Amino acid sequence: MNRHTPLSHIIDVTRPSVARMHNYYLGGKDNYPADRQACQRLLEHAPSTQILAVNNRRFLQRVIRFLALERGVRQFLDIGAGLPTRDNAHEMAQRYNAKARVIYVDNDPMVLAYGRALLEENANTAVIQADLRHPDAILDHPRLAELFDLNEPVAALCISVLHCIHDDDAPADLLRRISSRLCSGSYLAVSQLVSEDATVRRVITGLMRDSTAGKWGAVRRPKDVEGFFAGLDLLEPGLVDVSAWRADPRFGPRPRTQEWVEYGGLGRVR
Repeated sequence: MNRHTPLSHIIDVTRPSVARMHNYYLGGKDNYPADRQACQRLLEHAPSTQILAVNNRRFLQRVIRFLALERGVRQFLDIGAGLPTRDNAHEMAQRYNAKARVIYVDNDPMVLAYGRALLEENANTAVIQADLRHPDAILDHPRLAELFDLNEPVAALCISVLHCIHDDDAPADLLRRISSRLCSGSYLAVSQLVSEDATVRRVITGLMRDSTAGKWGAVRRPKDVEGFFAGLDLLEPGLVDVSAWRADPRFGPRPRTQEWVEYGGLGRVR
């Protein structure tokens, strides 16, 4: 893409994007009327969705802080990174270790354009075009080979992205293929939208698939997330509503959602 090519020429601004909807819920400005309208429709069915987005972002912050400070991880692979926002993954990681290396992965053209302009601030940060459905393309990417040493621990961050993957694409298998390529002592962080209510799962999955022209997988059950960590050592507190994952009471009570939650945890590669 030529840097002078308007984004409207390479993306469909009339069709909602999951990345731009998430940006809207986090208070960002990188979204369009179609995204905002889809967000409002979603809020009619799940009024606590904006709280959910904030909870998920705070989970990412706590995961990076824990891994960088307590486990000494210096390599972070943010898969399905979404649009830049306040306190991005490389800013968090490099705050705790100036030598931390961060690679953002996404297949959304707007994410790639904005990411390369705003996130590649230093030699230890990169944005690559790839898709979670093709794990080897991520881990064999030339830029990853330049920046990462796969003989050292890597934290693969799959935060709020797996609900964009269809069941036919076998999300648990995709995660196993990623973790199998990482050395012992690496980590996999996952959050997935879940609900115990079958009607919520059906209605929201249908709404999001229709809004995004099929670029949505499924709202799943909490027990479905267990398979995402097969073969890994699940760290305390295990699989939980991510707002409760190593929550710090110093920052006040954690906001709660009603209709659905981001559910997940952190696993260690053996």
